[in-house]
Amino acid sequence: MNTGRAKISPEVEANYLADVALAARFTELLDRARVAEQEFRQAQSAAAPASVQYPLAHALDTALTEATRAAYAAQRAEIGPQGYADRIFHRKAMAKAPVKAWTREAERLLTLRETHRLTGFPARPQASALGVEIARLPAAEHA
Repeated sequence: MNTGRAKISPEVEANYLADVALAARFTELLDRARVAEQEFRQAQSAAAPASVQYPLAHALDTALTEATRAAYAAQRAEIGPQGYADRIFHRKAMAKAPVKAWTREAERLLTLRETHRLTGFPARPQASALGVEIARLPAAEHA
């Protein structure tokens, strides 16, 4: 008996299962990002040299990227395999509360990563080794 649903291709099923597997690691990846941020912030507050801060900043960027990818994978997994091939099904599923929650989380992490990329990276240690002066803003004078 045909229910009218389209059959799921092996490729779509493989993509769905890969997303389910990545989504299952979301909590682990988010914890890794929290630890990376804590280490980077501690180095910043201790005024560690760029040679210490830069690798920590890069590790935070990588951890945020992985957590963001896992959140988007969880969003797609929540939609289900039919959403990979059927854009109408996908669009309708995007309006459901669990999918909206994953979308908000993924966008929050993406914003954190982009903010970190724009403002959080210290100068590369190689810049000072090459004799390049890094411009610093003067400290604000208190009136």
